[in-house]
Amino acid sequence: MPELRRDPVIGRWVIISTERAKRPDQFKGGIEEERLKEGEKCPFCEGNEAMTPPEICAVRKAGTKPDSPGWEVRVIPSISKFLQVEGGLDRRGHGMYDLMNARGAHEIVVETPSHRMEAAAMPGQITKVFNVVLDRMADLEKDPWIKYVLMFKNHGAAAGGSHIKHSRLQLIGTPVNLKRVKEELAGAKAYYDYKDRCIFCDIIKQELSSGKRVIAESKNFISLAAFAPRFPFETWILPKRHSCDFYKMDRSEIPDLAELIRIDFEKKRKVLGEFPYNVVLHTAPFRRDRAKRGYWETIEHDYHWHLEFLPILTRVAGFEWGTGFYINPLPPEDACKALKEAEV
Repeated sequence: MPELRRDPVIGRWVIISTERAKRPDQFKGGIEEERLKEGEKCPFCEGNEAMTPPEICAVRKAGTKPDSPGWEVRVIPSISKFLQVEGGLDRRGHGMYDLMNARGAHEIVVETPSHRMEAAAMPGQITKVFNVVLDRMADLEKDPWIKYVLMFKNHGAAAGGSHIKHSRLQLIGTPVNLKRVKEELAGAKAYYDYKDRCIFCDIIKQELSSGKRVIAESKNFISLAAFAPRFPFETWILPKRHSCDFYKMDRSEIPDLAELIRIDFEKKRKVLGEFPYNVVLHTAPFRRDRAKRGYWETIEHDYHWHLEFLPILTRVAGFEWGTGFYINPLPPEDACKALKEAEV
């Protein structure tokens, strides 16, 4: 019969729908072909730098100039940005409602100059990308208006990606802390206040002990099938050593993280073929406000950064929107078994 599972961090419930159960190999569906209009060029390809705003920074070959070929990773302002760096917040009221200017940052990290390469399959390239991301997050922390930087990736139309499939991720710096992250912070703090331990560290210990949902691990990181996954094959990648700030990680560990991401990605591709997905990074908010020191005092002990890898293989519909529940037709233990057995 169907089973209800509760996410231990934020308390969200998920229905593991055994009545609709599918085998792991039944989720192969492929991904839509790229459809560029006649004569349309990809603005993210090497050689098309004039099609984008001027670059913010780039990893470049020696002797090459900004906004020209010769780059390996390139960061540009978003062409259609959600937030902008100019101006102030101008917080104001409209009767009972609150408004502010869309002050923040929206940047695109172009992960490779090659149109056909997927960075997730190349650990050396992921290492370069993450070094750039850490630089950008450290720089955005200097902006007093930005409270949080979200790193995410949309791949495929079903996951919100555009019709241009060039491998890239996005960084969005917001003037408020994100609701989903606040829920995690609250859940993690409540657990820590009660048990004096990090809930994510306890999840890692329990999963390593049982082995039921461990997909892969490296020296410093672990890939887990989430206990209460919203989507089939949802995985979390976490550092084994407790850390709340992604952008302050030891850079010597980035190649290890990059290799685990490659393994996780290639295992999914082995089981699912080409598939749409989202990747989201949840890390601690910036903590500059000394007036809120009491509010932040345990965050370095109770919160734990992590990557959420979300294959988009099912649709969210009226029930999910109306209840906040998700329906997942594949038990995570079955997904984990299929991924573990996939040789890469």
